[in-house]
Amino acid sequence: MKIIKFKTKEQFKYKRKVIIKNLILNIFIGIHDFEKKKKQKVRFNIDVETNSNIKPSNKDFSTIINYETLVDKIKTLVKKQHHELLEELAENIFKIIFQSKLVKKVNVKLEKLQIIKETESVGVDVTKNRL
Repeated sequence: MKIIKFKTKEQFKYKRKVIIKNLILNIFIGIHDFEKKKKQKVRFNIDVETNSNIKPSNKDFSTIINYETLVDKIKTLVKKQHHELLEELAENIFKIIFQSKLVKKVNVKLEKLQIIKETESVGVDVTKNRL
């Protein structure tokens, strides 16, 4: 008689993301003189992929990325500093987010909503991975 052993341990592979969707802030951004004098609406969409091997715990907040804290840090960043380029702003957002060792990958999409009349928006979409 042949005995068949079944695996009892389930294993999963998955991704965990923190999402900030359609955050719209009125900020100073741009290289033109008029952009340095008048704020523009910019839409922020940010996906933060975290280390899925670390189990989130409500007793230990170091196991999660707090989206409220991220939004607050982005608001502080854009209030503190004029950015000439969306790419420059994206890099500063990366610096903030990658301070956490939990972060594996970040996608930042930034769109100016009112700069070109014939468009709904123009912008950049940048992804950065931790090596």
